[in-house]
Amino acid sequence: MIDYGVTLMRNPAHDDEPKRAYAFLQSRGTLNINEIADHMVSHGCQYDRGDISAIITKLVSCTKELLLDGYRISLGDLGRFYLTCSSLGAASLSEFSRANIQSIKVNFGASKQFADIVQRASLHKVPTRRAANATLEAQTEGKTTADWTPVEPVDTTDTSDTSDNGN
Repeated sequence: MIDYGVTLMRNPAHDDEPKRAYAFLQSRGTLNINEIADHMVSHGCQYDRGDISAIITKLVSCTKELLLDGYRISLGDLGRFYLTCSSLGAASLSEFSRANIQSIKVNFGASKQFADIVQRASLHKVPTRRAANATLEAQTEGKTTADWTPVEPVDTTDTSDTSDNGN
């Protein structure tokens, strides 16, 4: 089951428009390689945790090495890793140089097996973390109501003139 919350946000491309309600997923946490290995072992994998952890660790380092050598990495039903770049345009091919390349990003493309995850997902609406934390805090303090409205930033700029102009 995947938890999600809903919050009001502005569209950064259209800041002048009113806020709209958008969903966001709330993860239950992050699992490290050893925890994933333990999970695999609990599903009857014939390898032990140490072997699985070592294989995953080697997969990570080899994937990085091979991406840097210009390969795309396909992991079958999981998906594939590949690199893309962002660059500044040049007026002509002859004027383009390595300096025009601003960044290189690692991308992951899900396989068809993972691409349909939306249809297979069991979604569960939960309060936002801000609302849940405010409710817990109010309950702990014996209050019957909680306020989780966002606090607007206060302008602390001092507008009084404190400069000495030689007078």
